[in-house]
Amino acid sequence: MSNINDKIKIGIIIGSTRQGRFSDKPAYWLQQELEQWNAVEATIIDLRDHELPFFDEPVSPMRTNKQYNNPRVQQWADIIEAADAFIMITPEYNHGYTAVLKNALDHLYYEWNNKPVGFVSFGSVGGARVIEQMRQVVIELKMLPIKNAIHIPVPVYFATMNLNATEAAPVFSKALRKDSWRDELGDFVNELVHLTTHTHSLRTPQTA
Repeated sequence: MSNINDKIKIGIIIGSTRQGRFSDKPAYWLQQELEQWNAVEATIIDLRDHELPFFDEPVSPMRTNKQYNNPRVQQWADIIEAADAFIMITPEYNHGYTAVLKNALDHLYYEWNNKPVGFVSFGSVGGARVIEQMRQVVIELKMLPIKNAIHIPVPVYFATMNLNATEAAPVFSKALRKDSWRDELGDFVNELVHLTTHTHSLRTPQTA
């Protein structure tokens, strides 16, 4: 967001690369829903498109000054740098989030700094354990996690697991937005947009 009046660029990170994954369904739904917010430009960032090596650099990304020898890592850094905020979608694996997402986070540092982030998850307790873990990690990256999160209920997961992304979208909307006892998606996006707007100066280089 080069100017405070520009659209907020939200990157929707699909944090799973496994075969037959579920995560791309809520990602598609979120992108479609976010198109209704005039202030937002939403882009899906699929980790399948970024085959990062397992992190093995000799120094921390805090010491690289945003310069990376591996062109794949540099490409990843450029994509993350361009976003103002993120939504991270991850399943729960053994009470934790995915290794591929942790690896993607660990490759960078400054590109994540001062950027708000919200989480979407699913699992036996709606991915609650995953989201609590991720909040701890992103704070160390100087990100700004929001309070609201989207926990996909188990019945909604089972109702949509065999549907394609287009078919699943209205099921998510009915459960988490339009016919819900509260507008979970609306609260989530409003908080993310509000925080991103009001922390704009933290991400803007200061001139003398």
